Order: sequence, then C-alpha cells, then structure tokens
Amino acid sequence: MVSLKREKEVDLDDDDNEDGVAAKVGRGHAVEDRRSRHCPYLDTINRSVLDFDFEKLCSISLSHINVYACLICGKYFQGRGLKSHAYTHSVQFTHHVFLNLHTLKFYCLPDNYEIIDSSLEDITYVLKPTFTKQHIAGLDKQGKLYRAYDGTTYLPGIVGLNNIKANDYANVVLQAFSNVPPLRNYFLEEENYRGIRRPPGDIMFLLVQRFGELMRKLWNPRNFKAHVSPHEMLQAVVLCSKKNFQITKQGDAVDFMTWFLNALHGALGGTKKKPSIITKAFQGCMRIFSKKLPHPDLPPEEKEALLTTDEYQEQMSESSFLFLTLDLPTAPLYKDEKEQLIIPQVPLFNILAKFNGSTEKEYKTYKENFLKRFQLTKLPPYLIFCIKRFTKNNFFVEKNPTIVNFPITNVDLREYLTEEAQATEKNTTYDLIANVVHDGKPTEGAYRIHVLHHGTGKWYEMQDLQVTDILPQMITLSEAYIQIWKRQESNDGRNNHMGI
Repeated sequence: MVSLKREKEVDLDDDDNEDGVAAKVGRGHAVEDRRSRHCPYLDTINRSVLDFDFEKLCSISLSHINVYACLICGKYFQGRGLKSHAYTHSVQFTHHVFLNLHTLKFYCLPDNYEIIDSSLEDITYVLKPTFTKQHIAGLDKQGKLYRAYDGTTYLPGIVGLNNIKANDYANVVLQAFSNVPPLRNYFLEEENYRGIRRPPGDIMFLLVQRFGELMRKLWNPRNFKAHVSPHEMLQAVVLCSKKNFQITKQGDAVDFMTWFLNALHGALGGTKKKPSIITKAFQGCMRIFSKKLPHPDLPPEEKEALLTTDEYQEQMSESSFLFLTLDLPTAPLYKDEKEQLIIPQVPLFNILAKFNGSTEKEYKTYKENFLKRFQLTKLPPYLIFCIKRFTKNNFFVEKNPTIVNFPITNVDLREYLTEEAQATEKNTTYDLIANVVHDGKPTEGAYRIHVLHHGTGKWYEMQDLQVTDILPQMITLSEAYIQIWKRQESNDGRNNHMGI
C-alpha cells in the first residue's frame, strides 16, 4: 500500500513538473526545487507583525527545538513535518511562508519546499543583524536618520527599550553601556567573543550572547520598528542572577550595574589578573589609607595608649575599581520660612573631594571603626560615577534629593591623582556621555537616561519607549544617579559637543 501511494505521489509530481519543476533525485542528493524561486505566496508576508525580540519558543508546545516563525501572523511554531504544529497551522489558516529561526532558511508549507528569494534578506537581517568593520568604524562619525518599516524615523543606538513591567532599572544601564564605543564595538562583532571557552554547564556565557544580540538590535539601521524589547536579555539576567534581578519587581540600577559588569567580566574569561573589554574600558586604580579607631566608650588614657600600637597605625593598600561612589551631604530635615523644603545643591567637585588624598571619612563596621582616605593612581578611558542617593536603615529606604551641579564637558581630575600618577597620566579631562536619573520615591519611582549621540553631538532623553532630544542645560537639573564620563583624547579638547 505504502509503495503504491509513493508511486502515485511521484506520478502527481511528474504531472506538476511539466512546467519545469525539478523533483528531488536520489537519497541525500537533492536538486533545487524549481518552485523555490517562484513561490506564489511571497506577497502574503506581513512584515508589520514580525517581532523577533521575544524568546524563540513554539507557541503551542513551548519547545525551543526546531522553531519556525509564520511570516503572515508572526507566531512561532515547532517543526515542519506532517503532524507538526507549523504544518497544522499552515493548513488550518492557509499561512504558507515560514522562517526557521535557527538556520535562517525560508520554507513553504504544506508543500514543504525551501524558498530562495533575495527580497527576504531584510527579514533575516532583522532577525540576525551583522556589522562589518567599516560600518562599526563609521558609527560615531555620522548622524543619519533611518526610517523603520512602520514609518517612524530613528537614530541607531538611540532607540527605546520596552518596559515589560518594572525593568526600567535594567533598561537604563543597558542603554548606557550600548553607547560606550569600545564596549559597543566589541559586542557588535560576534567573532570577538564566539571563541571564548567556558566550563561545561556554565550558564553565564548566555549573558554575553544575549547582550551581543541586544546591542546589534539597538544599532540595527534596518529595523522594522523604532524600539526594541529586551525580553531575551532580561530572561538571561533573571536566570544568571538566580532571580536577584527580576522583570516584575523594581530594582536598584547601581546594584544591577555592579552585578552586570562583574558577571560580564567573568563570562568573558576575565579574572583579577586577566583583563577583559570591561576592565579595559572602566577599570582604574586607587590608593586606600585606613586607620583603625579605638572604641569611643574607652577612657582617654586607654585610647592614647592604643593609638601608639601598630594595630592603630595608618595602613596603605592598592585597589582597583570599576566605578567611584560619591557621597552626598545629608539633606536638611526642616522647612524654611516659606514652609517649603529647600532642595539642596552641591557642586560635583565638593563630592569628588573624597578622592583628594586628604579628606578623611569614618566607616563603621559591626565591631570596629576605621578612618579612611582615598587617592586615585590610574584613571580609566571611561569613568563611572555612582552618586549615593539611597540609605537603608532597619525600617525603610530614604532618598537624598540633593541636586549635583556638574559641567557636561572638561571635568579635570588631575588634582585627585597621586604625584607619580600626575606625571604619567597625559589626559585627565573628561566629558559626560551618559547620565542615569531616578525620579520619585526610593522603593518605587522610575528611571530615565540622558545619552550623547556621538555622530550628531546632540543629547537625547530616553524613558522606556519614549525618545526625545533635550537641551544639555536641562541635564544638570536632574537627580543624577549614575554617570559615565569619557576621557578626552589629546585632540578632543576643542570638540565641545554641548555648545556651552
């Protein structure tokens, strides 16, 4: 019976082949099906419903294996065999064109032949964007607007990220790092990290892959829409952080950034001695002078006696850092005469004095008290400041609303370096390239980010999917939380992006 059926099928195929359609010949050696170049269903493809930002799962079986996207309705289905979900969908809804999300090949179902057509290349590029070295080298030199398929215009890199529920704290950090040129250039080329060997069963490398995919989507000049959903990236974050950072619960941007930088550094094969792109971009060094203090309840004679012992002498240690934490002065508790709370302001250089080598600050641990002072010995190409706005006590989290007054360009940090470092460091002047802001209450609130587009020299504000241009003078009025500064190259001093 089976052989008879097969003979009938061959006969039917032969009838169809009169107009020049080649049948498959032999086992394992297939001649290209002539229908591949003349598929009649290509005009049914609906590009406006295609969205490849979400996890590649079959919408029925929830399997990752052999998943196809229906190019007519945008849904994902498994397989293309006779009883598979994709085959059933094609027959039930007469949707015929499918894309294998792994091999990037197009198929016509239920006829089950591969479609070969150059007009479909824009779809594969949206699914898997690729960048040449020439394209990457020119990203910071041009400010050309691109038009998405849905008609909206956008600048690659200045693209909104979808806030799925309460993940804006992660979105602003991802957007800030996507605008740090060396980090961006490294992740835009998959070859840079594809060959990194990881131990078997290591899930942390998933973070690198997903961050690379997100970076390429953010900088894709041929997007179908002018925003990106970080769904797969955030799922990797939830998995790799063991649910410390979640999509559905608001988190702290500094906590996330700290974990993310260290996790990326480790996943890229970096250690304390072995560098990675993270440490090359952000790592600096400092000298820490710490002195142990006697217990305050001791009598004065005992304190004086203790201060002469070796244990209570000043100790010096060298340490590396990926970002510097700046402490704000305490906010006023009382209202002024007009019954209004004054929003205090502080210049950036006042809070930077922590690193001048002479300002001492007391640090309390459970048992002991220390007096510490800091001095920088090496400045990184990109310097991250975290302005400490939140303090936690046993009962609740408090937010310090103090506004930091900072210039946007030409911040010189030479005075915070040791004398030896001042002689060796040529460029110590920095310009702001990203500014993360927290608005609202400490445990809730919302995050937004200001980013400098290097090609146009303009500043943009991004909050979730909203992207607006902003005057640089407005940036200094915000409650800055995280800032990324770029060191000026020797010929950059005259490049004033801000017009201030």
